[in-house]
Amino acid sequence: MIVFSVKLRWFPVGGFEDAGSTATGLAALLDQAHHMVLPAVTLALAYIGEYMIVMRSSMIDTVNEDYLQLARAKGLRDAAVRRRHAVPNALLPVVSLSALSFGYVLSGAIAVEAIYSWPGLGQATLEAIRGPDFPMLQGLFLLFSVSVIVANLIVDLTYGLLDPRVEAR
Repeated sequence: MIVFSVKLRWFPVGGFEDAGSTATGLAALLDQAHHMVLPAVTLALAYIGEYMIVMRSSMIDTVNEDYLQLARAKGLRDAAVRRRHAVPNALLPVVSLSALSFGYVLSGAIAVEAIYSWPGLGQATLEAIRGPDFPMLQGLFLLFSVSVIVANLIVDLTYGLLDPRVEAR
């Protein structure tokens, strides 16, 4: 935050848009996207390493499978074998991990919204904790719980599309 917003002045420090901005349409959208860069990068960097490690491990396990050797024997180039056969199968553990860590992303959003003064559910949660506003906290926790359950349901349903061996019953 200090490097990119204070020293280099590439991105704004906080807020949803520039104070006093009267921009509308595309200009307002670009201003909001400019304010969103640092919070989004902060939230993504916290989890990308874990996904990369899982994907790498899964690729190492998948690359030596017999069906990939057969695809190479048929004359497919290594890049095509990786892209069409290895990556879709190696992606399955990453998809499962994304559903499991969705709750952690929501909790990370609370911290990111507090640091970057970003209005949202995280900021509302902090204000309810400071209050203390117990009905608001109950509603937020219910909303967060439902969103994690829905995210897991979506991943479970798409898992059947990604892996034909999984049957919907």
